[in-house]
Amino acid sequence: MKRNFIAAALTITATAAILATASCTRGDIVIESPEAMAFANFPSGSDFKATKVIMSDTATTINFRLEYPVGNTFQFSSQSFLKDELGNRYPLRSAVGTPLDKFIPIPDSGFMEFTMNFEPMPRKVQMFDYIEFDGDRAFMLLGIHDKKIEQNTPTLEQLSAKYRYKVPDDWFKTDTITIRGRFEGYDAEKFGFSSMEMYFNDVFSKKETTIVLEIAADGTFERRFVASYPINNEFHTYESKIGLNELSFFARPGETIDITVRPGASGRYECFYNTGSSKEVERWLKASHIDYLLLRPLAGFGGNFDEAKIEAEKLWKNLLLYVNTIGQRNQFSPMEMQLALADMQIEFTYALLDYAMYREYALMRQERVELPDGHSYYTTVITDSVEFSKLRDVENFSQLHRVDFDNPMLFMANDFSITINRLQYSRPASRYNLGVIINEKNLEKAADSTCVILGELTGNQSSLMVQICGYKNMQHAVDICLEQKNIVVPHFLAQKHIPDSAKQRFLAEVPVLDSLMPHHLAHFTNPYIRQKAEQYIAKAMAQTEPTTPLPNNASADFIRSFNAKYPGRYLVFDFWGMGCGPCRAAIEGSKTIRVEIAKRTDVKLIYVAEEFSHEGSEPYKKYVSEWLADEETVCVPVSEFARLQELFEFNGIPHYETITPDGRRVREDLSFDGVGGINDFSMNNLIEKLK
Repeated sequence: MKRNFIAAALTITATAAILATASCTRGDIVIESPEAMAFANFPSGSDFKATKVIMSDTATTINFRLEYPVGNTFQFSSQSFLKDELGNRYPLRSAVGTPLDKFIPIPDSGFMEFTMNFEPMPRKVQMFDYIEFDGDRAFMLLGIHDKKIEQNTPTLEQLSAKYRYKVPDDWFKTDTITIRGRFEGYDAEKFGFSSMEMYFNDVFSKKETTIVLEIAADGTFERRFVASYPINNEFHTYESKIGLNELSFFARPGETIDITVRPGASGRYECFYNTGSSKEVERWLKASHIDYLLLRPLAGFGGNFDEAKIEAEKLWKNLLLYVNTIGQRNQFSPMEMQLALADMQIEFTYALLDYAMYREYALMRQERVELPDGHSYYTTVITDSVEFSKLRDVENFSQLHRVDFDNPMLFMANDFSITINRLQYSRPASRYNLGVIINEKNLEKAADSTCVILGELTGNQSSLMVQICGYKNMQHAVDICLEQKNIVVPHFLAQKHIPDSAKQRFLAEVPVLDSLMPHHLAHFTNPYIRQKAEQYIAKAMAQTEPTTPLPNNASADFIRSFNAKYPGRYLVFDFWGMGCGPCRAAIEGSKTIRVEIAKRTDVKLIYVAEEFSHEGSEPYKKYVSEWLADEETVCVPVSEFARLQELFEFNGIPHYETITPDGRRVREDLSFDGVGGINDFSMNNLIEKLK
């Protein structure tokens, strides 16, 4: 009852706010239904827009409409302000229709309208942002402008020419990066964390990994890691009590980045860079990196390809306009602007390929087929074959041609590695994964054809981006060769019902690293990429030891504790989490198999979940009681799970590891990748390999 009363009162007050701004004086600039480029930090299912702007000599008044999930509360800060193209601020004076600095529920209608009055902006301002306060999680409405006025949007070429920058000759090199510094006034209890973690993916490495930054009692920290090219990344925490959740940095291999974390002019904790490239590009690091927000409408666009092209064209211009604005506001150096443009191009590529991926899902439907014997199966039905065929047509991705895929600065972008993944497995590229028979001829043909189609897709056959996709395909080919050698061939040869002649023909077709790899190497015209490829192949061919020892640290001790608990057994660890759909699907789909595995005395399954405490949440406990009641389960807090991720070099789940009875880690190509492959043959084969 009380909530309904509040909602009604807010509705009446909001109506009064609209009436209060309905009248304008002569000379005022009135923008009816202004357009914005993006809104930020609102929960899923929200919408936030400006419905009217009045710019007068005495105030800038904005009518807002907020849609918000019913049942949730929100608040707007009295520290709200507007920011124009040059970075000038116009503080909030008053609000009508919503209280400030106070959490209130959204009305039952799911929306509310209110008005904010700010200090007057000059009438010449054509684009501005609404920002709730100086903070990472502030509500924001970005790029507000009059859609009737044509914006002076520069082209990518114009911006690149204006901020001309020569990429250093040693941009690509392999060396150590050191991140060090201190938190002023550090107290672990007060700050809420004693470690931070970074998700790190060097595209030349097959593994994505997690790197943990430990913070000493006096607030100092230092962490070294090897990189193959400059990176823009951050150490983050989910447990901060001080409002700072990330240590962002930009570093080139060979550099030491020294960071002091202390309260800034606003009183908020900030990063202050003392050395290295981070100091050189500090304005860019601290600027609003909102490319992904501007591109969110494209990634989640629900229309067809022709409509998506129009949306992509609009958002590309928005990106250029906003990057130019951010550069002017923050007085970017040429290097900073080029980094911003590189980041923008990667995010645009990522969003367009994400649209295509989700479009593919939307055009498919699962249908159940009943069989005469009472059994059934599911089949995929394409709901629109004409539209589905467009997924394979490179012409529908022609807007990617505006991206400079030969720009070495693209490598440093935060989403570079996942964009490579999207390109590599895009529908046009995947159509050339030829043949169901795995042999050298088909692998070579797939490698050649994929490079051709990726060249057509990106508009540059020999670009760095296409070569990196080829490098990732080479890594996959190495995996195939190792799997054939260590698993497929032994299993095939063990089949007694297969004639020896058939086995000999099969062996003649098996791809071999020595003869296959030169074909892949021929695609790498960039000397650095070729060098990395040669090193990767040499390392794969030199693998002889089937296991490696675990280090001496707390995470390894945690693993070894299960060796003591289950002596003589091979341990198969499943790292998972409640928020991971594939993790739960694998658990639920393997229940019958696990009953059989439980009968074995030579193997033990151990499920390690990421939770916020050692006890686990109530949903976790309920799930375990239903699906893993008879299994060995343990949950660890986020920070400890991150250390396990670092130990085994992974940052995605589900992830599986096999540990020998004497506490050694089984090599990846010999390890069990889940419970489905555990059987008499696979166990005997593993034991034979480990002799």
